[in-house]
Amino acid sequence: QVQLVESGGGSVQAGGSLRLSCVVSGRTFSIYKMGWFRQAPGKERESVAAISRSGGSTYYSDSVKGRFTISRDNAKNTVYLRMNSLKPEDTAVYYCAADSSPGSMYPPNEYNYWGQGTQVTVSA
Repeated sequence: QVQLVESGGGSVQAGGSLRLSCVVSGRTFSIYKMGWFRQAPGKERESVAAISRSGGSTYYSDSVKGRFTISRDNAKNTVYLRMNSLKPEDTAVYYCAADSSPGSMYPPNEYNYWGQGTQVTVSA
């Protein structure tokens, strides 16, 4: 089994920055891709960013490209999401996810392991 625990959420003003962290435990050697997703009230869960095991492949949604950066430290079993220039529309619960398959990186249904989520609130 794989467990994921997110941290780093909070409340910031528009234009501010946050860094989310996700620590992975359990069968970490089996993990290939990791991703960050978000879900705002009344909306479907959407992909934000994803990264392969080596970090050589990354994916960003158009809405965050150029503002958010995903990275991972395999020695620490941790994946990060640096979020700059935050906007009110970035407000959501952010989830970390992981999966052992090398398939597509962005659809939520490609991930089997999920964290509990961390709230990010951006005020205007």
